[in-house]
Amino acid sequence: MSQSLIRLSEVQRRCGYGKAWIYKLISQNQFPKPIKIGIRSIAFVESEIDEWINQRIAESRKGVA
Repeated sequence: MSQSLIRLSEVQRRCGYGKAWIYKLISQNQFPKPIKIGIRSIAFVESEIDEWINQRIAESRKGVA
């Protein structure tokens, strides 16, 4: 299974959150953790971000007929 990595700017675009809010959610274990791809570089696993977004959509639609 091939997995793609995306940078923080793309994560921000997809979820609509700012950098500080994303890091707050990460610290609270409510957002997928990034992986280190270099000395000063991180990236996120695209499938984990997609799954997180899909979970938020499912949660918001619970109980809606």
